Amino acid sequence: MILTNCAACAAPLAHDAPRCRRCLTRYCSSTCRDDHWRRGHQQICGEIHLGGNAEQYNADRKYKEAVAVAVEACAADTAGQTCFICMDGPVEEGLVRGCSCRGAAGVAHVSCLARQAQVAVERGDWQNFVRWSKCGLCEQRYHGVVYCALGWACWKTYLGLAEEDWERRLAMTALGNGLFEAEHYEDALSVREAELAMTRRIGEPGDDRVILSNLANSYQKAGRLEDALSMTRDLYAGLKFGGAEDQETLISANNYAASLRDLNRFEEARSLLRETIPVAQRVVGEDSEITLQLKLKYAQSLYKDDGSTLDDLCEAVATLEETARIARRVLGGAHPSTTVIEASLQNSRATLRARETPSPAESA
Repeated sequence: MILTNCAACAAPLAHDAPRCRRCLTRYCSSTCRDDHWRRGHQQICGEIHLGGNAEQYNADRKYKEAVAVAVEACAADTAGQTCFICMDGPVEEGLVRGCSCRGAAGVAHVSCLARQAQVAVERGDWQNFVRWSKCGLCEQRYHGVVYCALGWACWKTYLGLAEEDWERRLAMTALGNGLFEAEHYEDALSVREAELAMTRRIGEPGDDRVILSNLANSYQKAGRLEDALSMTRDLYAGLKFGGAEDQETLISANNYAASLRDLNRFEEARSLLRETIPVAQRVVGEDSEITLQLKLKYAQSLYKDDGSTLDDLCEAVATLEETARIARRVLGGAHPSTTVIEASLQNSRATLRARETPSPAESA
């Protein structure tokens, strides 16, 4: 996604890999570079160069594709609306909404949201970078394909900076998060692996826990469950030692529980969550998305476990009914967390009904 593979043979690239002298397209070797030129690269090299060279050209193209997907996905919700930033009606780009704003609030062009975020960064400091990921009205994190489009907007804005610049590093994080939100898990994994390699190569001071946590989530979604478990376990152990009530610790516990759940280690997941959920309720509150996610993992570890009792299944259903009500009220019905919670509620009810209904052999 950020050109970490050879343009000719798709092999992984070193950061100092050979490049096309004109458009800076990257290759694993000079042999691949020369072969790619003969096989047709010479015909588009000039166009790529005029588009800002390979990385910028790729980002601009991916941004346009992502915006088109986001606009189409939001079409029913934004029909007849105007952009709350520029106050213009639908134009060629189209409108999106990827937060919990209701009515006309939150409806905007992706380009307007991107410009608003860029201006906030220019006027402030690194903390204002949150405007690339959170709505300035409802303060909810963007989600789904809208976040993906903003991730590409962010990356194309700052990719030309030096690797040591914090804006470029945070832009890579935003791109990885956006790809993950849009369920492009393999692409997100590629970005996050590149981000970790870059951070360690330039010797960035401080820890890389956020990058490792994001990487673990990508491993999990990509099916590399043992890798995800090892990473989430180590991260949780380190954070818990530093403070069990820290928000990062709660998020790490949620990720660790998800890894345990996906490997069918349900009892371990429940034990962890029984310890963590009361802390989350006290520290971040019942309405926090962190608390909702922890309760979701707990209920899933109950109804997905073939060894659960009837009382366990009833507890799972009751937990998800409460969690779904809160999620719909706080996050909105279209939020990905709400849809997952409601789908899990339906699954838990089906599992409970199947357990309550005796089989023909049992009836006989």
